Order: sequence, then C-alpha cells, then structure tokens
Amino acid sequence: MNTTHLFRAILALAAVAFGAAHLSADVVETKSGARIVGKVSKIDGGVVVVDTSYAGAITIKQSEVAAITTDAPVAVRLATGTRIDGKISGAAGSLQIAGADGTISTTVEKVASTWAAGGKDPQIAALERGWAYEANVDIAGKSGNKSQLGTSAGLRATLAGVHDKLAFYTAYDRQVTDGQKSADQFKAGSDYQSNFSGKKSWYVRDEGGFDRIKDIQFYNVAAFGLGYDLIKAPKQTLTGRAGLSFRTENYKSLFTTDVNAAGLDFGLAHSLQLDHASLVNRLAIVPSFDDFANFRATHESFLELPLANPSWKLRFGVNNDYNSKPGKGVDKMDTGYFTRLVLNWK
Repeated sequence: MNTTHLFRAILALAAVAFGAAHLSADVVETKSGARIVGKVSKIDGGVVVVDTSYAGAITIKQSEVAAITTDAPVAVRLATGTRIDGKISGAAGSLQIAGADGTISTTVEKVASTWAAGGKDPQIAALERGWAYEANVDIAGKSGNKSQLGTSAGLRATLAGVHDKLAFYTAYDRQVTDGQKSADQFKAGSDYQSNFSGKKSWYVRDEGGFDRIKDIQFYNVAAFGLGYDLIKAPKQTLTGRAGLSFRTENYKSLFTTDVNAAGLDFGLAHSLQLDHASLVNRLAIVPSFDDFANFRATHESFLELPLANPSWKLRFGVNNDYNSKPGKGVDKMDTGYFTRLVLNWK
C-alpha cells in the first residue's frame, strides 16, 4: 500500500470513528428548531437537562421540546406512574420508549422524570431515610511563657427523612494551661423532630454529661414540645421551639445546691447555605418553674468551609454556656472559640 492509499485509509477510519461518536450522542430538538447534542442527564420538574462538551449543562423547558432521542436506555417515569427502562426516540412531540418488554408510545409532556437505567426512582429515594455521619477534631497547643494544650473531638449521626430527623451526638473538650486543667467537659445527647403538618413539628431531646471545671459531676436536660419553621426555604431554615423540660445538675461541692427542677424549654435553630460555605446558629434556654431567675442558656455559631475534597471541611465558630446560678467560685459565662477539621460521610 502506497502512501496515498494509507493516508486515505486513515482518513476513512477517522471519519467512521467521528461518525460513530456523533451517532452515539443524545439529541434534543426544540419547537423553535434548535438541536442540542449531548447527554440527557435528567428530565425532572418540567425541564430537560443536557450535558454538553461545548457549553456544559444546558437546561431546556420541557414544554419547548419537540423531540428526544437517546443512544442508550434510560429509566422513565410517566405522569401516570408507569416506569419503563429503554431507549427514547420520536419526533413532533411524540415519543417511543423501547424497553425489554416492548415499546410504549407517549408524548414529551407526559414524561414526569428520567434517570440512569436500572437506578432507583429519585422520588422514592427522596422519601427514604438515610444516615449521615460527622466527626470533628480540634487540637491546639502553645509553649514559651505559658504552655497550653487543648483537645476537643465530637461525633454526630443523623437519620433524616422527608418529615423527620433523629440525631445522636457526643463531644469532649479538654484544655490544660501551665499544667492546670482549664476545661474538662463531656456531653452526649439525642434529638428527634417530626414535622406533622407543614411548618409545624413536635420534638423530644435529651442531653447529659459533666463539666468538672464548673464543679458539675453530672447534668441532664430532658425536654419535649412543639416547633415551628419561621423560615423554610431550600437554602435557609429557621425553626423556633417551645416546650417543657426537666433539668438536673449535681455539684461536687457541698456548698452548692443541686438542681432538680421542671421548667420550660426554648430554642432557635438556624442554617443558611451560601455559595461556598454554610452558616449554623443554635440557641437553647432552660428556665426553672420554681425560680425563673435560675436558668441555663447554651449557644453555638459556626461557619463551615469545604476543602478540596468536599467530605472534609473547616469549621470556625464560637460557643457560649451561661448558668445564672453557678457553683461557688465559678463564673456564670463560659465562652469558647474553635477551629475544627470536620469529616462528613454517609
């Protein structure tokens, strides 16, 4: 084979390869005559999303689509609830979905959702509960005129569904300054919330632990009540709570009176999802019935920034713990500042 014939053969093979690649793409045609070539990633919520190599993801109103053709099977759910996995083809608004058990004829408007063939229906998956986990650690030290070593760690497991959420958490904080402990606190708790009607919910929570610097050998707060979503948006929520509680605080010192009292429970929980960060604020106040001047208030606010791997995050925040009637020789307010490395997984 001479050079000319070899060159022609290479061109022919390249043309065949290019044609095969071109034929393997999905095609979406609009009523205005536009033709988008790429990969149909999904049809959902009245839009068709096509991933392209030349313009990224393109979103098209489903009502403006005249025809769809896919080169591989996809899972399709129709407005009637019927599901079929197969290749889509059609023109002038009509579609044929060719599956293993036959072909269904329908229209573009009657397609409620599509996803990867063989996969779980996203509508069903969204209704299922799923566990999510979080671990965080903060280690800080200092030497020189003063020596200081601080260690804190925490774990959280959350089981969330569409209408309820159950969380278990635990944390330990220990600080040593010039050989003397300046923080020695442990806590563990659970929190369950069920949205029974729109923005309305009921909750039950319990938290216990110790704080040896504050002379508290054991504390526990158990509460239940009602909640209301003051803000409920895709990227922001603000939930208020009000209920009844029972608070226990046992002190090591004989000069401090233990607390065993029923009372109220008030709380606010706020979360805001920003473009490249998230902000969380939590506040709880527990006053006693027998003496409303005897109460405990806890607060935490933090900003969380994702790292290169989105499972890892940096958390910068502040927390406050206020006891209106603390033990003898103990300040009412404790404020802490932290920078934590956080790992999330499911």
